[in-house]
Amino acid sequence: MAATVGPYSPWRRAGDLVVISGQLGVVAGAPAPGFADATAAGQLRQALTNARAVLAEAGATLEQVIKGTLFLVDMGDFASCNEVWMEFFTDPRPTRSAVAVAQLPLGARAEVELWAHAPAHH
Repeated sequence: MAATVGPYSPWRRAGDLVVISGQLGVVAGAPAPGFADATAAGQLRQALTNARAVLAEAGATLEQVIKGTLFLVDMGDFASCNEVWMEFFTDPRPTRSAVAVAQLPLGARAEVELWAHAPAHH
């Protein structure tokens, strides 16, 4: 199972729903956890790449995502993060909330949480 930075599961399945924990733009496998980029957009790009891997581990894909929550420490990054979002999601895009927060774990500038509808194969 994917690594986490806290006491929680990286993903959980509830019937046909797969929910993944918030993803940061950290580069997996680096000697020390480090961000892919100093910008919110660059961190979101890596966070969504990480999210794709966590979804795959749970048997889901980005195309099955129905809801996303984007957390930003600066709403000034909203437009650049929307551009990144469009790189990963095509029509019909998932529903989404964007929330400004005071801080994120590890000093991140962006974090993303996703819910996917991925029917379990029996």
